Amino acid sequence: MSSADAASEKLMTPANVVTLVRICLVPLFVVAILSPWPEWLGLPQVANNEKSLVAAVIFVLISCTDWLDGYLARSRGEVTNFGKFMDPLADKILVTAALLALIELGTLPSWIVLIILTREFIVSGVRMMAASKGVVIAASWYGKFKTVFQMIAIVLFTVKDSYMVGAVTAPFGDALWLVSWAVMIVALVLTIVSMLDYIVKARNLIGLGPRNADRGQRRREKKAAAGAADAPEAQRAELSPAERASIEPAELAALASAVVEAATAKGVSVATAESLTGGMISAALTAVPGSSAVVRGGVVSYMAEVKEQVLGVAEATIEGDGVVSEQTALSMARGAVEVLDAGLAVAVTGIAGPTGAEPGKPVGTVWMALASKTGERAHRFSFPGNRDEVRLLTVHAALNELLDELKR
Repeated sequence: MSSADAASEKLMTPANVVTLVRICLVPLFVVAILSPWPEWLGLPQVANNEKSLVAAVIFVLISCTDWLDGYLARSRGEVTNFGKFMDPLADKILVTAALLALIELGTLPSWIVLIILTREFIVSGVRMMAASKGVVIAASWYGKFKTVFQMIAIVLFTVKDSYMVGAVTAPFGDALWLVSWAVMIVALVLTIVSMLDYIVKARNLIGLGPRNADRGQRRREKKAAAGAADAPEAQRAELSPAERASIEPAELAALASAVVEAATAKGVSVATAESLTGGMISAALTAVPGSSAVVRGGVVSYMAEVKEQVLGVAEATIEGDGVVSEQTALSMARGAVEVLDAGLAVAVTGIAGPTGAEPGKPVGTVWMALASKTGERAHRFSFPGNRDEVRLLTVHAALNELLDELKR
């Protein structure tokens, strides 16, 4: 089989086919809601209300394919770049077509659609700018709930004509009118909030907060410098024979192989978020033949800004708890699960040395967190040895934690 054929097969996965079908069905919804199709088909008994119900059912069925393609991609391990591009685009095409159709019918005021489309243009621009600089902005729950409420509101407005600006008191006697507008108002609030969330996360990229970021960085540097002066430089105790054996290349390779084998057997995808190890955990996993079936990828978030912008760690968490802390490690792990769409993620943040000690956090301090879509936990480690040994012990501990979790 040629490489071109292989690429075509990879492109036309079941999930991607469902996404393309969703886009192709959008005109069907538009025809169902706008055109006089009952007359075309010789069905004069179909009233406008029944016509609206048919259009609403079609919209709901098309919307359900969004869940279906996501399920197929994750369950079959066939998440592709084409799917990542087309899936959100298909949603936007469907929602935009529905909103414009409702304006055409005089059911929905145009200012609502203006707000929703403005948000989409701004967020798309921010994400494109971030992508051009190699930064991925993690989607928040605001955006997900925004989409859900928009879909529900569209269905409600489709089955029941709303009232435009005019009569103020009469509509309030209509329960469906009240529910429709209540859901739409919630959708609009989430639309605006999710837009602001994206802007806040990308403020340094778009030039809205470089001074504040610089001040925050200087505060962290001063705090680290003060901690290095007050705290012990490091725990320079020699590694025990067992610890030294655990970081031998053969031992780490065997442990990584066991993790991949356990993840494959359990059908769980794995991801990493690394600070002090700089990608060493991910490298150990991907060195195992066949690891591409379960290893989603890794994020090397060495700087605080990358933790914030890529993994979604709150600036307040880093400022308040510190880069090396339980909350930061947990946020990193949650971010890896979200950004890389993994079933299980491990995150590590720590002080490998020889400098960087903080009060109560000597060199060798490492916070490690595991997160899945059902739970999370974190542990603090105090590793002995020099910089290389601390990093290797962290890799061993992370692989061991992953293996223990997968065997539960």
